[in-house]
Amino acid sequence: MFDLLISSLYLFLPAYIANMAPVVATKVNIFPRLNVPIDGSNKDTMRPLFGVNKTYRGFVTGILAGVGVAFLQLLVRRNGAGRLFTEFPYTYENFLLWGLVLGAGALIGDLVKSYFKRRLNIPSGHRWLPWDQLDMVLGGLLFGSLMYRFSWQQVVVLLVVSPLLILIVNLVSYWLKIKKEW
Repeated sequence: MFDLLISSLYLFLPAYIANMAPVVATKVNIFPRLNVPIDGSNKDTMRPLFGVNKTYRGFVTGILAGVGVAFLQLLVRRNGAGRLFTEFPYTYENFLLWGLVLGAGALIGDLVKSYFKRRLNIPSGHRWLPWDQLDMVLGGLLFGSLMYRFSWQQVVVLLVVSPLLILIVNLVSYWLKIKKEW
């Protein structure tokens, strides 16, 4: 059971890091020219489509972070240690696509959730349980399944454990003053 937990979390690491990257990018002000809302501040029925916190900078840094993590996983795999964590066949041909797919899936899952939050008049940054914890997981699983067949056990682990990890990361980020709300 512990092996399944570790291998599932390791496999999904590009999605987790992609999901956290926009917050870090904002904090360190990387790519400031991309700090433009994805929805262009357009409004549908007088409400933002996604909100001002969903920016091109966040999307780009999230994708780059996902690809970067997949590359690191490839290097770990090439040195022999990665086989202990996952059976995913990291190669020089697929790591880029794997990082892109998981990263984009996590971020698009978050965008979809934000769209519905705005429709329900839930302000940006306010909690919407359990969707704030499941959005990136569902998006990552959906997009990731284009390249990899997740076992039902992996899906269960990711759907159960990820929300707990995300809550812990959000609390720590709040205490470290990286995020304004948890």
